[in-house]
Amino acid sequence: MTQATPTLKTQAGELADAGTAAKPTTDAGTAAKKVFVKTYGCQMNVYDSERMGDALSRDGYQPVDSVEAADLVLINTCHIREKAAEKVYSQLGRLAQLKKKRNSEGGDLMVAVAGCVAQAEGEEMVRRAPVVDVVIGPQTYHRLPGALAKACNGERVVETEFPTEDKFDRLPDATAGRIRTRGVTAFLTVQEGCDKFCTFCVVPYTRGAEVSRPVERIMSEAERLAAAGVREITLLGQNVNAWHGQGSDGREWGLGELVHRIAAIEGIDRIRYTTSHPRDMDDALINAHRDLPELMPYLHLPVQSGSDRILKAMNRRHTAAEYIRLVERIRAARPDIALSGDFIVGFPGETDEDFEDTMRLIREVSYAAAFSFKYSIRPGTPGAGMDGQVDEAVKSERLTRLQALINEQTRDFGRQCVGKIANLLLEKPGRNTDQIVGRSPWLQPVIVDAKTGKIGDIVRVRIKQTGSNGLFAEPVGTESANQGATSFDS
Repeated sequence: MTQATPTLKTQAGELADAGTAAKPTTDAGTAAKKVFVKTYGCQMNVYDSERMGDALSRDGYQPVDSVEAADLVLINTCHIREKAAEKVYSQLGRLAQLKKKRNSEGGDLMVAVAGCVAQAEGEEMVRRAPVVDVVIGPQTYHRLPGALAKACNGERVVETEFPTEDKFDRLPDATAGRIRTRGVTAFLTVQEGCDKFCTFCVVPYTRGAEVSRPVERIMSEAERLAAAGVREITLLGQNVNAWHGQGSDGREWGLGELVHRIAAIEGIDRIRYTTSHPRDMDDALINAHRDLPELMPYLHLPVQSGSDRILKAMNRRHTAAEYIRLVERIRAARPDIALSGDFIVGFPGETDEDFEDTMRLIREVSYAAAFSFKYSIRPGTPGAGMDGQVDEAVKSERLTRLQALINEQTRDFGRQCVGKIANLLLEKPGRNTDQIVGRSPWLQPVIVDAKTGKIGDIVRVRIKQTGSNGLFAEPVGTESANQGATSFDS
């Protein structure tokens, strides 16, 4: 699964904006249809929302920053979190009240639900929540404009099958203007679905089998992003390093080869990818970390548990020792690489000893960051029917201990960065007018003086101190950096 992103804050008890506001008029000056998009979950959902926005834009929809201003509310859902479906239904209840009010005033409001909860719920969603006009799964969102057209004629539409056509072939390309509104970094999906069938995970059921996009289609999208001013691309996949797309030479390429090709695009100075599976981390990809300055020294490599017994029950297909040896190989190739991971505590049958194995692995590997969760049942997965479900209080106590250790390691990694020189991609204005914020090669937010440069610049800085949510830095000299690499010199 892709790495989770923080939940966006709510506004006045309603849904928070996950889009970019634009003037609600068409090129002809007439009133445009307005859409409010709320995105939950991983980076791939963010990418999916952007692509749905591109499709809706072609039909005259313009994004707005409040539910009240919208003609269409689109909720793109994630099924990773506990009680995800119930949270969606709670939001739909609030939207039902807004729709009722809108109708009483002679207006209308359309509601569409997309993503993994939509895929899992299907017809049940339109039965349980009459406010919903369209339910559309993650493999069919290219059909969203057509589904909305049907809904305008009074039909309630459910599109959750796995179609034979490639949705990426049927989606419109984002315009340069829309790309520029999204900033100087961009997501690019190269792979979807998963064939690993970890026993805790719903991804194979909601996203389907592994599918890899062909090289030339990925390159075409990457080149459009670069032409619009994007300087950093993050390649996405539920199991991204399992990508094996067909090249124009007829061969199947691996992710290491693809990264080399994207690094050659003029204007693309930084590349990242997420999320990886340890079993698909091959020599070519490890060597790309060694050889390519454009490939950032940050790797999200989930392990989930440090207990071989639990890893087997999870169907992870690797042992703790194999994972640690892999980390050693990666660090030998790129000594300054920062690792992040995923951990599940309280998986069925997990004993105190199993949990201590996980804590030992964390201490041995030493992470710069991690995402950690209490195990929660996902209906339809093998884990849901396993014996030995762990008491909630025990899971909570273990999670608290694990997160304390991870937080300590994250702080230690930040302190180790102090005094180091790195190249910083400036991404957005800071909270204060005299600040600008960028990302370090290790993905940390870094605050510098606004005079250091403008958004899109890559500048050379020295990390001078840590903060509660990032780092502070000062420019080194007056020169800008040409690459996204880091010297990591003292």
